Formats: sequence, C-alpha cells, structure tokens
Amino acid sequence: MPDPRIIPGLSLLAPAYDALICDVWGVIHNGRETYPGAAECLKRFRRTGIVLLLSNAPRPNGPIRAQLASLGVPSDAYDAIVTSGDLTRRLLIDRTSSGVALNIHYVGPDRDLSLFEDIRVERVAMKDAAAIVCTGPFDDMKEGPDDYRDYWTDALARRLPFFCANPDLVVQRGDRLIYCAGALAQVYERQGGEVVYLGKPHLPVYDFVERHLTELAGRAIPRAKWLAVGDGLKTDIAGAKRAGMAALLITGGIHEAELSDEAGTPDATKIAATLVAQDLSAVAAMRRLVW
Repeated sequence: MPDPRIIPGLSLLAPAYDALICDVWGVIHNGRETYPGAAECLKRFRRTGIVLLLSNAPRPNGPIRAQLASLGVPSDAYDAIVTSGDLTRRLLIDRTSSGVALNIHYVGPDRDLSLFEDIRVERVAMKDAAAIVCTGPFDDMKEGPDDYRDYWTDALARRLPFFCANPDLVVQRGDRLIYCAGALAQVYERQGGEVVYLGKPHLPVYDFVERHLTELAGRAIPRAKWLAVGDGLKTDIAGAKRAGMAALLITGGIHEAELSDEAGTPDATKIAATLVAQDLSAVAAMRRLVW
C-alpha cells in the first residue's frame, strides 16, 4: 500500500464510499467534549451515504445515544450505533436461551450494568461463576492491568472463559488515557486463560455491522465501499484490515504523540513508519474528523 496522504477533510474521500464505519471516542469526542466539526462532518456524509457508529463501549447502544446527545451530537448525525455491549448482550442471550440463568463474575464499574438488563444472568463471586464478563477495571481512574494479575488465580485454575466487552486497551478521557477491559483481558490471556473479544478489531463485530448496514440500505453494501474512521491502531485500523475495508486514520486521539509533530500536526513520515511496523494500512490521515 502507498503511504497515506494527509488530507484536510473527509470530502476528498467521501465520493468513493457508501458507508462510513466511524469510531466514537477519540474521533467524535474525548468523553468530556465533542470535537469541533465532527458532527457536521457526519451529517454531510449522510447526504449520500450511511453513517454507522461503531464503538467498543461495553454498554448497549441506548446509553451511547444518550451520551452523544449530552455532548451536543444530534441524532441526525448518524444512522445507527453498534457497540461491543450490543455484541456481548447477543452472546449472553444465546448462552441463556434455554431459560437457565448464567452465573457470571462481573468486573467493571456500576455505570456499565445496563449491559445485563433483561438478560438471565446472575452476578456471583468468582468461585461460583461459570464465566467472567469484564467491561473494564472497577475503578478506571485508579486501576490498571497490573492491579489484576493475582485477581484471576481461581478463574485460571478453573479455566473460566473471559468475555471481554471492550477490547480497547486504553481510551482518552479528557487529557488522560484510561485503561479498558482489553488491557485486563491481555493479562488473563497471557496467564493462559481463554478470552472471547467482543468488538474491534475482531471479525464477529463486522459481521454484526454488515447485517445492520444491509437493513439500513435495503441492499448489501460491499466492504470495498465501506470506510472505517478511527484513532486506534490496534482496534479501528487493524479491524478495518481484517474486515477488508479502507481506513481513515485520525491522528489526534490516543496515538497523537507518536503520529504528530510538536504542534500536533500529522507527521507523514511517522505515520508511514508506524503503519509499516504494525503491518497496517490507511488510505489517508487527518488530525480531526472534519468535512
């Protein structure tokens, strides 16, 4: 692949694509404020195509809609939202289809408990669990993966599956990077545990997206006509490659320090070298999502 070009706006790419598969955190907002121009950019793309927001948020899409609204992102900026939480709920519903409740040990903050609404699961101690469901650290402002290395001892001994409801390693919250469930899942996996990743960059979430796009468009949209937009190299950009679609890299998110010059401007040389080193590709890069 040729080196990605640095572009001033999405309008240069938009005519070539029918669907925008857009990340949320780090692209539209940073958890505290919406980036200028992002919502308007999505609205402009919707004039000719479909905008599907794809988030590794470990909650169903309803709370994500509410969060976007609270940050000033109007509902007409997108057609649909798909989250890792939606995919996790689908898995848990399938596991409880017989009508028998599934005993799970939950790891994560209370704000993510909407994940389990109206699903036959029982939250139990680790010793009584048949699986772990993780949405992140219990306290992501203070904890990281090192705090959990000994936490999984019993689960590893009993070979409990670990359902990772947010494969992100970190997310940007304001000016801080916060550890996510993916960082804890890595520790569990490195200690010999079985992890089921429910979100980007893993292929099941893109099959889930494809079904949604087909319903929205009333026809199948080939993946060659999808454009992934994201700031995460190991999630958004790697996922785009696995799913067989083009990617637009947003450099002003979690990788800004390694992809930009001192002024925060995308650095073409750094971007190209980073993509080559990680065997990734992008058709273009820009600091923020604007039209």
